[in-house]
Amino acid sequence: MKYFLHKAIFLMAFLITLQASAQTPGLGTWNVVSTKFTFNKKWSVLAEAQVRSQKVIHDFNYYEYKAGVGYNFPKSVSVLFAMGHYATFQPDGNFKLPYANDEFRMWEQFVLTNNIGRVKLEHRYRIEQRFTSFAGYRNRFRYRINALVPFNNKEIKSKTWYASVFNELFVTNEAPYYEQNRIFLGLGYQFNDKFTILAGYLNRFDQSIANVPSWKNYFQTNLIFSFDEFKSGRERHPSSLD
Repeated sequence: MKYFLHKAIFLMAFLITLQASAQTPGLGTWNVVSTKFTFNKKWSVLAEAQVRSQKVIHDFNYYEYKAGVGYNFPKSVSVLFAMGHYATFQPDGNFKLPYANDEFRMWEQFVLTNNIGRVKLEHRYRIEQRFTSFAGYRNRFRYRINALVPFNNKEIKSKTWYASVFNELFVTNEAPYYEQNRIFLGLGYQFNDKFTILAGYLNRFDQSIANVPSWKNYFQTNLIFSFDEFKSGRERHPSSLD
């Protein structure tokens, strides 16, 4: 287990070093609030809102809000259907018009979870249908592998510190096909059965339709609210819906 963890941490650090060598200047902020209501072992609803800035609490140029319905299959498989609104503004101001992109999006998601000792792994597959003002209709396909490692408890429950590390790949069915990659390293604390905070460093790489690459670093903060999640009968894996 120690060998696996050392290798995983080294790989993530190496990838971040490669991407850090060609970043756009300045640290942005990425602020997320997520809420989940669990009705029973099968059904839940989720909602999330985000706002992002190009500088530290300045030059806010993006917001989104979305909601969805989740369903749990037996054991460790779940699905989600959701939709939302996504707005991107000019980068040199606070929500400065005109829009760079105004988007309505629907998406379907499949999640598989498994544990390797204390490490909680989440494999997330997502298909998106995007109606954009910039490029018309586009499909997108995403895969995220997320590792959660609690420190002072075997599970992530009340008064638990934990680490979160993920890598997410974005591809499309149109050129240039490879669209985006995100790497996140963060530290979380679950206060009680209703509230968790997760914060850390996120590096984002984008490949534009014109085949122009760009990089950006963010400090991301996630406020995660969960109500009656014990009704699912499952171990909790607190992470953002995004």
